[in-house]
Amino acid sequence: MAQRTTRSRRLGTVRALLARHSGPDAAFGRRLVLAVTATAAVAVPFALALVLVESRWAPLYRLDRSTAERLHRTALEHPARVRVLDFFTGVVWDPVTMRLLVAALVVWLLTRRAWRLATWAAVTATSGALIGFLVKNAVERARPHLPEPVAHAPGFSFPSGHAMTVMTSCAVLLLVLLPLVPRAWRALPWALATAAVLGVGYTRVALGVHWVSDVVGGWLLGIAVVTATTLAFEAWRADTGRPRTTVGEGLEPEISSASDPEAPSRPTAPSAL
Repeated sequence: MAQRTTRSRRLGTVRALLARHSGPDAAFGRRLVLAVTATAAVAVPFALALVLVESRWAPLYRLDRSTAERLHRTALEHPARVRVLDFFTGVVWDPVTMRLLVAALVVWLLTRRAWRLATWAAVTATSGALIGFLVKNAVERARPHLPEPVAHAPGFSFPSGHAMTVMTSCAVLLLVLLPLVPRAWRALPWALATAAVLGVGYTRVALGVHWVSDVVGGWLLGIAVVTATTLAFEAWRADTGRPRTTVGEGLEPEISSASDPEAPSRPTAPSAL
């Protein structure tokens, strides 16, 4: 009888532990660990790039120098091309332009009562700009010094603010607006975003105001910021009972049809059949 009592107590303890580890607190813990792990994994490439830049790794230095000199010679030979590149990098893809697009998106989301989605977009853009500024001033890398420069830019070089801003802004615009685009046309916004990201990278190096590693560092840091804020938004969706989404679906697919896209999810009534 005593053995049975002891066995029953042990079974009860095991059941209590299993129940504790399968409840909402455990689910939150698993999401938190997953978010931290994913963010750290995405941040590793940027950290590696930062270490290589700070240590003045010779192969990276040669790549930066040779690319800058080659593109600079091309720029000196084609002044008309320089004017085109300057227009795109200084007007079309300028950080001010990209941030105004995100600001307009935030206002539009507020009119649709998508409060959390608007907050996510604003926080992603703002934190990206702040983090980029802080890292740039912490590293204090000098910009390229080339003979007969075709363009000038103030401040430090690593990471590229243009590259980081276009990465975060295009990610915000895509993840919010994709649900509104018909599936047959979704390749178009992806193509436009890719062209903007690559175009900014090329123009900054071709105009001699950034090294290649500056541009890559800006891209990587932008991806890390977007990943961190997106995982936080996904945690909110999970807490409200919404299904997980994929990048191709956008961050909040419900925005395409619901008048109040952030209304709490309600369980579906059981069928009479």
